[in-house]
Amino acid sequence: MLTAGIDLAAEDSNTAVAWIRWTAKGGMLENLIVGADDTELLHTVSTADKVGIDCPLGWPVPFVDFLVSHHRGELAVAADLSGRAWRRSLVWRRTDKVTHTLIGRPPLTVAADRIAHMAMRCAALQARLAEDGQRVDRTGTGTLVEVYPAASLKKWGLPYRGYKGSRNGTALGELVDKLITAAPWLHLGAFERECRSTDHAIDAVVAALTARAAAVGQATRPGPADLATAAVEGWIAVPNEPLASLIDRSARRTT
Repeated sequence: MLTAGIDLAAEDSNTAVAWIRWTAKGGMLENLIVGADDTELLHTVSTADKVGIDCPLGWPVPFVDFLVSHHRGELAVAADLSGRAWRRSLVWRRTDKVTHTLIGRPPLTVAADRIAHMAMRCAALQARLAEDGQRVDRTGTGTLVEVYPAASLKKWGLPYRGYKGSRNGTALGELVDKLITAAPWLHLGAFERECRSTDHAIDAVVAALTARAAAVGQATRPGPADLATAAVEGWIAVPNEPLASLIDRSARRTT
């Protein structure tokens, strides 16, 4: 099995892609690119068995309805225009709320936060994939699955915050150390130095690990009640088994 992880950014320079080749003995980081362009991203989704992308695959349905109504001049006036509850009802996806419950912190909101620019790029990538005959299933059952590295790291008992940015190099190195200790079967090889140099690289690796969890049935999926919403808004795959289970006997048949 070949899984890939994409740490998507609005610009190529901060976009990273990691490929992990799996055998019964573990995973080998086969390639890592920091500065991936759209061509590389499209090729990745077309060649890997499962790809985890750190970016929302859709927008909240209430938020989209709100924008359309406002654009048409048909917006119903809310009872409390400054009410926090009203605003939150617009900007959080169903999967954001579920993930918040699972890990104790909400993901960034695609509707009203700085990740909106990369989500626009992600939407364009989905359109390009559809043009090429590979339509994305936003519930995560196809090749592409939405992931959230911070959630994966927390569920696996690893540091999940404080390692991003050039000022946090020490924390980033500690995260890599703890990941290697927790997963001695994961071989970073020649790319270990890159993982210690930029958080984009390690987030791409975590995304590829989470893609493996999703591929072997060890990550959350939308239930029947959430399936229709997830098909539009996207769904975050959060690991629900220990990191070591990615290579346990029950998963080896899928290598």
